[in-house]
Amino acid sequence: MASQSDHLTAAEISRLAGVTRATVSNWRRRHPDFPQPSGGTEASPSYDRRQVEAWLDARGRLPARSARDDFRAHLRRRTPADVEAVALFSAHLAGLDEKDRARIAALPDDELLESQADVFSPLAHPANPSHADVPAPLLRAAADVLLGEGPLAVFDVLEEHTDAPIGVRGTHPTPSALADLLADLATTGGLPAQSALDPACGSGRLLAATATRLKRHARVHGQEYRAVTAAQAKARVAERSPKASVDVRTGDSLREDAFPDLYVDAVVCNPPYGDRDWGHDELAFNPRWAYGVPPRSEPELAWVQHALAHLNDGGQAVLLLPPATASRSSGRRIRSELLRQGAMRAVIALPPGLAVPHHIGLHLWILQRPEANRPGRDTVLLMDATEEAAADHSRAPDETKLHDTILSVWKAFTAPTGFTEIPGTARSVAAIDLLDELVDLTPARHVRTAPVITPDAALRHATGLTERLKAEVAALTEASDIGPLSTAGETARTWRTATIADLSRGGALAVHRGMRASSTDGIPAELAERSVLRARDLIAGAPASGTAHELQLADPFTIEAGDVLLTQIVGPQGVAGRVAGKEDAGCLLDNSVFLLRPDPGRLDPWFLAGFVSAPDNVSQATTGTSTHQLVASRLRVPLLALGEQTAYGRAFRKIHELRTSARSAAKYADETADLIAATLSGGALLPQGVELP
Repeated sequence: MASQSDHLTAAEISRLAGVTRATVSNWRRRHPDFPQPSGGTEASPSYDRRQVEAWLDARGRLPARSARDDFRAHLRRRTPADVEAVALFSAHLAGLDEKDRARIAALPDDELLESQADVFSPLAHPANPSHADVPAPLLRAAADVLLGEGPLAVFDVLEEHTDAPIGVRGTHPTPSALADLLADLATTGGLPAQSALDPACGSGRLLAATATRLKRHARVHGQEYRAVTAAQAKARVAERSPKASVDVRTGDSLREDAFPDLYVDAVVCNPPYGDRDWGHDELAFNPRWAYGVPPRSEPELAWVQHALAHLNDGGQAVLLLPPATASRSSGRRIRSELLRQGAMRAVIALPPGLAVPHHIGLHLWILQRPEANRPGRDTVLLMDATEEAAADHSRAPDETKLHDTILSVWKAFTAPTGFTEIPGTARSVAAIDLLDELVDLTPARHVRTAPVITPDAALRHATGLTERLKAEVAALTEASDIGPLSTAGETARTWRTATIADLSRGGALAVHRGMRASSTDGIPAELAERSVLRARDLIAGAPASGTAHELQLADPFTIEAGDVLLTQIVGPQGVAGRVAGKEDAGCLLDNSVFLLRPDPGRLDPWFLAGFVSAPDNVSQATTGTSTHQLVASRLRVPLLALGEQTAYGRAFRKIHELRTSARSAAKYADETADLIAATLSGGALLPQGVELP
């Protein structure tokens, strides 16, 4: 009888062949020679792996077997303890250099298990007191993936076999842009940070971002209640900051604090929200509640005090919190104490769309543990950044602009020279002025004012915007002329296709992706000042905005005009992409972007860009559960003559120009409408038919 790992479900067949589940169902119905089920159930049959691979191979649909495929085969039907063992093993290897990784991976089975005895000790329990049951071939398969693609690639596969879904108890991953912002705020304007803690670190994105901003040989600590995710966090931090000392532990931070005696310079946290079962009753007399016992309905204020309890004097904490935390009546007493004792430094309101839940604008709280010889600060920064968004409100905010604006305001507030109010955006408010009957810290309540603008300047500005809007509308009208299209007949056209992997092997194109450095080693001087094209730039349709120093690129790759650029992460609207133009040429490639460089004698770049970004094509080339990632090698391209490609390419280019013009026109329409509405309501301008008395 074949082992369980020798069977494949329909979903695994689709992943193996790089097609959709619907395609596998069609094969079963249309091809009598498709292998018959050999296991599973009637509702979820399984198929013999060897028969399926032979059938796919005979039709040229069997891709070369990868280390990930072997790892998936070894993981099938493994126990949760085995999955945790792989996670711990991978996190351990992530903290080693390449030489030690290769040495451990090459050990015989017995020596491999023996060498990892201490690593597996957290899994020991009465029913499984040793590491002897962990299969050595499973560890070796994980090591092969790690050596070839890095530690995080192992966890991409482990996510497919982990039963703890994202979203449990209100937990969600922190987007990279927000992680960078929180990390910069936590390490700016306070103590020179050499140690950090994230008590709800999840997969470690926020903790890793913070670690890269600490001094060399920093101490980094994290806690996460899911064992596999905690191991992923440790691997991520070790990969991003190999010189740091990393300690990530498993458990519930509020109920079972893994670091009761730890004090650090910076705490960052994106805590679970709306969790009423956070341990209110059993923690009622906990010494961490120096500012008041958090009500059952205020778990966020428990996390705030947990963060403050782990800070050194003068250390800073930055938390991402729901906006209601700033105003709920049940938290008024604790907010009052935070103000009275000088622990509250800033509340910053963010625009919606940055993180889950996307329809709500979250708040950033910046806190500081008051120094023993200094009772606290007299003022609190209140900033409303909700307007720092794209003009087209259906799109995500401009994250780069938002990051730069908030960080510059925070630096100005913490500078010794004093803070100048930014009307309508940011104010420095005396703590005593916030201690009213509501103690409402919602920034909009305190900073929203009418724009300060003279009537003559308002008229000039409104006139200029109106003229620019008319020009943009004219450009949009011109861009909407895509050209005459014709029908393909009664049925849609079909064609033979080839994968990007096939085209790459045949020399028709090359596939590249930027790489992040694992250290702070410098990059070549001639590239140091170049901009870096990131995924957020493609999504916003903006020019490259990253810097080589900020992103610590390894082996920088330079973009050329005619390259096809695609985001690696697949969002709700699919992938964003474009053909590189003159403004992109010479920029460097970030690791969040795929670059396809076609041979112009064989592939038209706009033809290629149009088909590889098509929704159906992207769907069948997407992997992942919580985060959907594009596997560029699986994208399929029609095999057409160059003349036909050029015709399709012209159409796809016009579509791109239409989208760009629509985005620009929408931006100026919103800007013009907002200005005129504000100046009319503020009395600076008068509508037609109204005269001054």
